[in-house]
Amino acid sequence: MRFMNLQYVKRYRMELDLRRWRRPRIEVPVDFRLVTWHPSLGQAHAEVKYASFRGEIDSQVFPCLGELEGCEQLMSEIEARDGFLPEGTWLAQYIGSECVGVEESVPEYCGTIQAVRTHKTKANIQNIGVVPYHRGRGIGTALILASLLGLHHLGIGRVCLEVTAENEAAVRLYRQLGFRTARTLYKAVELAYSEAGR
Repeated sequence: MRFMNLQYVKRYRMELDLRRWRRPRIEVPVDFRLVTWHPSLGQAHAEVKYASFRGEIDSQVFPCLGELEGCEQLMSEIEARDGFLPEGTWLAQYIGSECVGVEESVPEYCGTIQAVRTHKTKANIQNIGVVPYHRGRGIGTALILASLLGLHHLGIGRVCLEVTAENEAAVRLYRQLGFRTARTLYKAVELAYSEAGR
């Protein structure tokens, strides 16, 4: 038998002031490239989002991230927003080959980020995801920097994001990139558990 348990998940709202930001050089890892937004890539963003977040804490906080259909719907909603910013929306693509004897590799999308304007000079970056197999290679850093450079070019002065506090690696990365915690939030989440596992 399954029960629902209401819990509160701690999240940070983090901000970066792009007016004081020193534009770094983007270093894309070897065998990867960054792909700018195009309307034909909405499905690829959704699939990478799903592969990045399923089974992670954020798919419990936001259940749509744990289902491909939910990620497709979310991507459609983001694209349709008036404030959607293609300049801050990127995919990472693996273009190398790790298979010995394979002459031609099939490019694989493996990272995603989107940006939405919330005010004339403010924007949010969101759904920053890298599929588990490609984590730890600097892809997330490259995606965030590409998004920030695009937003800076548009005249955005302040960028915000939200992150689950339990995701310590992400929090550490955002701080290294200059984001600072502006607010601590608590989101009510219904977590399912079985009677045997209580």
